Amino acid sequence: MPDSTIDLAPVAPPRTSSSSRRRSIGVFVVLAAAILALLSQGLLHSLNYFETVDQVLAQRAKIATSTIRLEGVVKPHTIHRTSYGASFWVTGSGTNEVFVVSRGTPPQLFQANIPVVVVGHFRSRSSLTFEGTQIMVKHSASYIAQYPSRVKAPNGSVR
Repeated sequence: MPDSTIDLAPVAPPRTSSSSRRRSIGVFVVLAAAILALLSQGLLHSLNYFETVDQVLAQRAKIATSTIRLEGVVKPHTIHRTSYGASFWVTGSGTNEVFVVSRGTPPQLFQANIPVVVVGHFRSRSSLTFEGTQIMVKHSASYIAQYPSRVKAPNGSVR
């Protein structure tokens, strides 16, 4: 038999205190600020993709032996293929030059008078020899259309 003394009327939830609400808002504000700070730091670091030869020589003491991306144009008649990679000079504007010793196989499009970005570091604080670990050839999106016979697929076909 059902018990008729049980009150089945809905009960209103207890009121939350304003301090609890303020605490929740504070937590969300701190989280949002942390996420924005992380995103802005990531974006700022990705904007500085490379340093030019001129910038590197102007900031030589600050850069020291830090790993950077060095951008310059490969100086004609300076490329020497070696058993470990290649060595060459990259130039900036005017007479600014840096000697690069790179380990690993240079890209297929690597040649004189083209802009390159070399990832690496200087041998010492005062050295002008840059030790590269990767060479990236810079070219525009119209490069393939302009030079279709220079870009080959791994199977040897021309793209």
